[in-house]
Amino acid sequence: MPTPSTQGTAHPVLPAALSGERIEMDSLAGRLSYYAAGPSGDEAAGDQPPLLLLHSINAAGSAYEVRPLYEHYRHQRPVYALDMPGYGFSDRSDRPYLPRLMTDAVHAMTAVIRRNHGEVPIDVLGLSLSSEFAARAAHEVPSHYRSVALVSPTGFNRGAPFDGQPGSNRGMAGLRKFFFNPLWSDALYRLLTRRSVIRFFLKKTWGGPVIDEGVLEYAAITTQQPGAKLAPYWFVSAFLFSADISRVYQSLTMPVWMVHGVRGDFIDYRHKAAYAHQPRWTFDVMSTGAMPYFERLDEFTALYDAFLNTRLAPQQQLPLI
Repeated sequence: MPTPSTQGTAHPVLPAALSGERIEMDSLAGRLSYYAAGPSGDEAAGDQPPLLLLHSINAAGSAYEVRPLYEHYRHQRPVYALDMPGYGFSDRSDRPYLPRLMTDAVHAMTAVIRRNHGEVPIDVLGLSLSSEFAARAAHEVPSHYRSVALVSPTGFNRGAPFDGQPGSNRGMAGLRKFFFNPLWSDALYRLLTRRSVIRFFLKKTWGGPVIDEGVLEYAAITTQQPGAKLAPYWFVSAFLFSADISRVYQSLTMPVWMVHGVRGDFIDYRHKAAYAHQPRWTFDVMSTGAMPYFERLDEFTALYDAFLNTRLAPQQQLPLI
């Protein structure tokens, strides 16, 4: 569990969310930070390609949200976890936070991974809203992605299909103006990110009173960093939700795994039925909340590995659509 330290600053010093090496790079999406690890010693990666993990987007998001998967797969294959723009150690500057920015960050991270591992297609896994950015990146450059995993993804709920103009979003300018009003903007964010409020929303995510305390502790620290309110305010104003995401999902040409839980506030996936005819899609449902690998890591990884081993077997050729 992370331990905050002030070291003479006005805000807690942010500790690393994950083990391994933390690296920073410049990109079109600004300064990006990411974690990297992989097998060592007698552990063997075999011929498994790298895995990129993307945490969710919310008022208190962080790479800590993918910690169980990162720590599990680092012993089997190269694994990377990106601090999305506006979160963690990545650039939190005052700028528009839109799907384009987030997708550019995924492209930049993918380019680094491919350079490190012989330009092979990678597997990417996105949690919640970051599923949209993973899917858009794979839609734009399909040759860079071997598979896409969507964990509790957005864009399948009431209101779908989202068939807006390419690149459009669902942002509400009036709501953004309200959140950024200097008379209450800072005070409101402090209220929204009080420990008790974060716990309240995590209970909704887990669908019950028992949550992962490490996620709570890291959220309490990361929300106190300079610029922490900026990306979340664009998020709650809906500017990070793509209005064309149904078109993007439908366009994916590589194997896609979608998995979600059945508890909490994130259980409306009624529109996934529209993808049932897609030969490249695989669906699983777990008896968990919206972060199933925190509750049942072994079951989650077994399902994910089965998807990869079955849908990506060398002898299998999926039909074109």
